[in-house]
Amino acid sequence: MTVHDPILAAAQRARATIPDDVAMLRAAAELTRDLSTADARIYWPDMLASALIGWGALAGAVLVDTVPLAITCGIVAMLALYRAASFIHELTHIRAGALPGFRAGWNLIVGLPLMIPSFLYEGVHTQHHARTRYGTAEDPEYLPLALMKPWSLPLFILVASLAPVGLILRFGVLTPLSLIIPPLRAKLVAELSALSINPAYRRRPPEGPFARMWAWQEAGACLFALALVGSVFAFGWKPLLVYMAIHSAMTVINQLRTLVAHLWENEGDPMTVTAQYLDSVNVPPPGSLPALWAPVGLRYHALHHLLPSVPYHNLAAAHRKLITTLDPQSPYHRGNYRGMMPLVGKIARSTMAAR
Repeated sequence: MTVHDPILAAAQRARATIPDDVAMLRAAAELTRDLSTADARIYWPDMLASALIGWGALAGAVLVDTVPLAITCGIVAMLALYRAASFIHELTHIRAGALPGFRAGWNLIVGLPLMIPSFLYEGVHTQHHARTRYGTAEDPEYLPLALMKPWSLPLFILVASLAPVGLILRFGVLTPLSLIIPPLRAKLVAELSALSINPAYRRRPPEGPFARMWAWQEAGACLFALALVGSVFAFGWKPLLVYMAIHSAMTVINQLRTLVAHLWENEGDPMTVTAQYLDSVNVPPPGSLPALWAPVGLRYHALHHLLPSVPYHNLAAAHRKLITTLDPQSPYHRGNYRGMMPLVGKIARSTMAAR
């Protein structure tokens, strides 16, 4: 989408070229040097407990006959599996060797059963953090949503609700077909192998060790997708439909979180680090609901763009240090918001503005 209003276009360029705030960037680096180590004693129990509660509650939603109890189990399953799935974001930032076995464990327990193996995000998300790519046409995770048409936001959410259907088709149908149809394989790798929101993004074929990791993860997701479809003949429709409803709800919540992770006001110009921060969103305490819809540190998304190497369990401490140290006029304070709905309203109003 192109903005034709010259005044609006000039304002966007001005936002993109906001000078970097040296004091903020220096403080972010110096105050958090002791917070960059991922702690296996936190990662493993958190991920395993979330997965255990999620899968157990999903089983309860399938097995119980009382509708209110089944719905309650479904909500618990959705929230717990959403938290477990959110660790895919941490996998893209964990230093090699920092958490031995965590990547494989997460994929086997969470990624493959949800048909979101980590290869879909690894090597993709880091491009979103690249200094010269953020907010441009080469950013796989950016669209100028605030500058698009009003119908774009409902469509953005609707697409997410269809995720489980799309994933079954992607892994259960297209993966095996692509093994015997080379042109389909090339298209599948380039266009349907990334958790991205930019429809123009194209992915390069994997190489070396990453290609081997991709292969076993894709094979596992394919087998699980086929098993899901086959489960109808063994157990009837209920288990599959409950699984898909919970998966769909989880993905919609994540899409809503994505909708408020940034202000989405850039239209392709390279941005300074400070401009990237101000286009991103923190939703810190005292609000408690963000812990549910933006788990595993995602409530500190703007701070994460300043400090992508800080693990999720240290972001709250990093935020407290910065909020108390930096001058009240620092741009850091302008990246903090109160909750989801005011941000959704802000983006919705922006899409309705005449252009």
